[in-house]
Amino acid sequence: MSFIENLINPGSVAVILTGAFFICFLGYLLGRIQVKGISLGTAGVFLVALLFGYLFTLPSLAEIPVLSKFFIADADAPALEFYNFLGDIGLVLFVTAVGSIAGPNFFRNLRKNAKTYVPMGALIIAIGASLTVAFALIPGIGAPFASGVLSGALTSTPAFSAAKQVAGANSGMVALGQAVSYPFGVVGVVLFVQIMPRLLKADMQKERALISVNANKKSAISADDAADAAEGAVVEKAGKKRFAIDSFGLAAFGIAVVLGLLLGSVKIPLTGKGFSGACFSLGMTGGPLIMALILAHFGHIGAISLKIDDKMLKVFREFGLMLFLIGAGVDGGVQLVSQIQNSPYGVAIVLYGFLAGIVITVIPMVIGFFFAKKVCRLPLFNNLGSITGGMTSTPALGTLISVAETDDVAAAYASTYPIALVLIVFACQLIGVLV
Repeated sequence: MSFIENLINPGSVAVILTGAFFICFLGYLLGRIQVKGISLGTAGVFLVALLFGYLFTLPSLAEIPVLSKFFIADADAPALEFYNFLGDIGLVLFVTAVGSIAGPNFFRNLRKNAKTYVPMGALIIAIGASLTVAFALIPGIGAPFASGVLSGALTSTPAFSAAKQVAGANSGMVALGQAVSYPFGVVGVVLFVQIMPRLLKADMQKERALISVNANKKSAISADDAADAAEGAVVEKAGKKRFAIDSFGLAAFGIAVVLGLLLGSVKIPLTGKGFSGACFSLGMTGGPLIMALILAHFGHIGAISLKIDDKMLKVFREFGLMLFLIGAGVDGGVQLVSQIQNSPYGVAIVLYGFLAGIVITVIPMVIGFFFAKKVCRLPLFNNLGSITGGMTSTPALGTLISVAETDDVAAAYASTYPIALVLIVFACQLIGVLV
């Protein structure tokens, strides 16, 4: 049965949605558990999804009535494609919402702090890549597996794709490296952004005030304007009349998604093979993020208002993050089982990859944090926001917003993320070619 046939089968869709939202329920319960004030938050969804991805592959599951419908035979199963499809939808919703929230403040913040955010992104990737090269030079490891570990440690799907293209016939080793390092790549950054404020005994109210000083206040739409917008009427701004298509801003959000996906689909060849070789693209993360930043900055296209209701953006941000973590977790659990079963290297290389992933996640993050604190003198939340961007960590940004209790941290993430995205893709390319 093809993916499309599976997609339109009501029974299959119902089963997969049941699994996804059961994971959501258990994941949020796990995320609520606190140990000395530290919790997994939304990342709890990822860990539960990872566990379920493993459980879905158990052969004994296929023999149990009702539960057999959740069985995923292998990494090519149509059901897994549907979970990935949910994850892709979630990723687009999340990054578009983040870009729309950060957009009004982004460009001024970037102009003011570009000399900080660009070096931050470059430093984190440079350290991660250097550690990866050292790991790749260990006898029996090799560049394909090491570059996969790097892409997982920094949770970068574009880097993973680039590494697979360079590896060619050894792309399975890239997938194995990514599978074993990805779980800690997610959880490690999520915990880091919670632990550091506690270790530093930060005054959270003071830190929120500091980040607010660096951000422009969003102009509020008056109650009369909101009422007009609810009727699809005209919003007044700066002496010009803007037409609001709908009261929630869903049409404006849709424009940002469409234009962002088009931007993300543009490919730039990185080798002499042209488009048949390795290519760079912003993908479903970078494209919608950058386009949302641009559209939110200008706020309109001609006479059409692009204002989106803040509450709607926050719902899309959390809902999108949840879907993304469900898709990534289930896929990660299934891929981990599949790659280990197909690997001729056994458990030893998996252990090496997991430990290397921890090192590649933690060391760049810690050095980057103290570089931003001591050299760049960034306020704590700007610092942590740039860390989540430099680590290309979507889940950690969601956690940081909850910790900081302000959306302003998204601007630091969005300022650092693009340079980190470009550099990690190039790093995986170079490691695969030169090592």
